[in-house]
Amino acid sequence: MSQTWVQAANLLAAVLFIFALKGLSSPRSARNGNLLGAAGALLATGILFVSGIPLNNLAFIIAAIAVGSAVGAVSARRVKMTQMPQLVALFNGVGGGAAALISVIEYLEVGSQDRIALAATVFTVVVGSISFSGSIVTFLKLQELMTTRPVIIPAGKFVTILVAVATVVGAVWLVVSPQAWLLVALLVLSLIFGVLFVLPVGGADVPIVISLLNAFTGLSVAASGYVLQNVLLIIAGTLVGASGTLLTREMAKAMGRPLTSTLFGAFSGTTAGGAGSGSDRPVRSASPNDVAIMLGFASKVILVPGYGLAVAQAQSTLRELADLLTEKGVEVDYAIHPVAGRMPGHMNVLLAEASVPYEQLKEMDEINPEFSSTDVVLVVGANDVVNPAARTDKTAPIYGMPILDVDQAAQVVFLKRSMRPGFAGIENEILYDPKTTLLFGDAKDSLTKVVAALKTV
Repeated sequence: MSQTWVQAANLLAAVLFIFALKGLSSPRSARNGNLLGAAGALLATGILFVSGIPLNNLAFIIAAIAVGSAVGAVSARRVKMTQMPQLVALFNGVGGGAAALISVIEYLEVGSQDRIALAATVFTVVVGSISFSGSIVTFLKLQELMTTRPVIIPAGKFVTILVAVATVVGAVWLVVSPQAWLLVALLVLSLIFGVLFVLPVGGADVPIVISLLNAFTGLSVAASGYVLQNVLLIIAGTLVGASGTLLTREMAKAMGRPLTSTLFGAFSGTTAGGAGSGSDRPVRSASPNDVAIMLGFASKVILVPGYGLAVAQAQSTLRELADLLTEKGVEVDYAIHPVAGRMPGHMNVLLAEASVPYEQLKEMDEINPEFSSTDVVLVVGANDVVNPAARTDKTAPIYGMPILDVDQAAQVVFLKRSMRPGFAGIENEILYDPKTTLLFGDAKDSLTKVVAALKTV
């Protein structure tokens, strides 16, 4: 194939990546955006085989693509919605690790060239390795294979600083005096720093770190594109790096505190940790019939989904409840907090699976003014994102985080398994408010009973 057609195909792939990112900015177009991105990746990969570039070990390359494609397809098909953030963390880590390994191999095969290319190689190794090891730790935290609380090793602050300084010194040394053993040492140091970087982060803040590590992966891919002289990698990596950085900033803003507090707050005791145990204070509970009566005779109801809804896979049942209320003339909306669930857009995707109309999904800034005129708010599996402690308790780890103002509604109904707090590990005072009613049990089972009772109201 002529180079003109190769460049045209690469340009088309780049355009597909850009439109994919645009599509992913809205739940309505996210599916098409994902398909465009996949098409761009397929085109970018396929063009290499007809571009005229000599390919050694072609059989191994094809075998690796086949195995990777099979693993990716099976993983994506089998993963539960509640485990999607873990899968994202793993895929992100693999991307960073791949970029780092490619740069290591390129250096060992080709050797040092000009200083700029060598600096790009070093940058890719460092940032890609940090993204890889850090993403593995985020996976372990989200999968609860390790504690979700911040992990502080003895003298952890100083050890982290020491490793960071050693990594920077090693990177500069390698650029000035290229040596293979130093590259390997730098790789190991970067992997260690990635672990130390994420360990102090509490479970509630892990989604923010995933977004940051995603930006790291994009930057490492862009740098590897410079090393390999591949413009398409530079474009794709820059897009991922830029979007990941913007998303990280928006998520930190949604949490109401600076990114430095999220990453390093554990060293000063201000980072959100894992769940604790609930209080023994009395609360008002009710039966599914009682909740159905409250909802059926309301004029306006707002539904607040959270991670518990995802765990119970109750999104379709919640939509059935909303449809039934709408048929009875009740105004129904969904209130979506930016960090509800375990990653940005988690609730949007979950409800999209249940074919919930997009116009019923209202973001926090849009829905908050409506709570004061709402008869009943039904909170399904959410906790920290509706906790007034974010406004009133300066000692709370979520203090300053914008929340959904459900406490301003006339009545609040919580669907909960138990009185156990959310990821932030603090109690929610709304649960003890006289206007709050609790319905204990699995969210899907409870909603099913409420729906059945509502049909008789």
